[in-house]
Amino acid sequence: MVELIGPHNKTSKEGAPAPVPPQHEDLYAKRRQIYPKLAHGKFRTIKWIVMALTLGAYYIVPWIRWDRGEGIPDQAVLADFAGEKFYFFWIQIWPQEAYYIAGLLILAALLLFLVTSLFGRVWCGYTCPQTVWTDLYIWVERAFEGDRAARMRLDKAPWSFNKVWRKLGKHIVWLIIAFWTGGAFILYWHDAPTVAKGWFTGEAPLSAYWFAGILTMTTYFLAGMMREQVCTYMCPWPRIQGALTDEDALNVTYRYDRGEPRGPKRKDQDWEGRGDCIDCNQCVQVCPMGIDIRDGSQLECIHCALCIDACDEMMVRVGRPKGLIAYDTDNAVAARVEGRKPPKWHPFRIRTFLYAALMAAIGGIMLFGLMTKSTFEVNVLKDRSPPFVRLSSGDYRNGYALKLVNKDTTARTLTLKVSGIEGAKVSVIGMEEDTDGEFELPVDAYGVDRYRLLVTAPAGDARRTLIFETTDPKTGETTRDSVPFQGEK
Repeated sequence: MVELIGPHNKTSKEGAPAPVPPQHEDLYAKRRQIYPKLAHGKFRTIKWIVMALTLGAYYIVPWIRWDRGEGIPDQAVLADFAGEKFYFFWIQIWPQEAYYIAGLLILAALLLFLVTSLFGRVWCGYTCPQTVWTDLYIWVERAFEGDRAARMRLDKAPWSFNKVWRKLGKHIVWLIIAFWTGGAFILYWHDAPTVAKGWFTGEAPLSAYWFAGILTMTTYFLAGMMREQVCTYMCPWPRIQGALTDEDALNVTYRYDRGEPRGPKRKDQDWEGRGDCIDCNQCVQVCPMGIDIRDGSQLECIHCALCIDACDEMMVRVGRPKGLIAYDTDNAVAARVEGRKPPKWHPFRIRTFLYAALMAAIGGIMLFGLMTKSTFEVNVLKDRSPPFVRLSSGDYRNGYALKLVNKDTTARTLTLKVSGIEGAKVSVIGMEEDTDGEFELPVDAYGVDRYRLLVTAPAGDARRTLIFETTDPKTGETTRDSVPFQGEK
């Protein structure tokens, strides 16, 4: 008798079945067109409000003026790389204060961790730039092509004048929005009125054209062509959030304990022996990611909660209570399945307390640093070559470079006093030596001034220490720097 052997039941020479090679699913799925339906309800309203506020802030903030004095940029929020300073309303950050930017990034990360541990991926669903601009692009698409059913019919219809102008109009508006996005971005790095005026006359910096072009194309393709692919494959956050949530985190949840068994329902059919889900698929049709929330927790779900609005609307129509899909915890769902009373939501947990405590500590340190930040800085650098010069009188001379950084918006005069070595004589090149050993050094507003100092001292120990004391006579603010003085014994 001959045994027929298929591709998955081949036998080895010894007659034992050969191992079946593992079947691997593709790690990337080709994008399929999704036609999200317009949802109506409180979460859709919240998304409209958040979109208006975030886009409004993004486009308007660079135009807010903030008077800082003559010769200083009057833009409230500006990353001035040419001037080597960051401005944020009343806060100014100098290059040597980059730790404040690091602190802000750490605070933002901890806030994201805290919000995720409390409300799941609410950042992804409401305030992520990809979500906001995709929402705007879908709104434009709906304005030109209609809601879900109309868009599907239009795509299946043969090409005609009606189809061409709708498609072309949509893409033109998408490109305009993308250009506004890229154009607004560069306003954060240059004075907004100046670069906006110079843009159309060819006088704007080359970097402005370059980055505006990059942001224009990325916005157009990411929000218009790629959409959910960005959230699923490009963004690392869906993978990270799994470590930040637990059974007590609020997530958009299908309450299968109440909804199952699901199925269509006739008007004359009662609700005995069945769940509240009528399998209308409205939750799927409004989902911008094209997933079914009833399949459980999924990587693609951004927790926009539009499925809650759609389901609540259907529950009202069929006379059932709202909340079949709602923000809920895994512990509450499990308790209802077991017939127990669901526990109350516990926002105060170890991880939320830890995130909040870290935020408070870092925020407090940064606030204290900003409140006590010096309005000027002094850097004293000793000459390395030569380390000293021996004069004919037998005295030794050392050279120093003094850099004064004025962080105030007005010019000031600082007083410098050098001490530490008895009999030492100090001279500032370009200035006469003061009789009492003190010098008045003018410093420009928001400026950096450099002075050259020569210190001459009699022979003594090979290595001694000088004290440079710099004082603002008006405020009393003082800095002290210890620097070495070298010579031969």
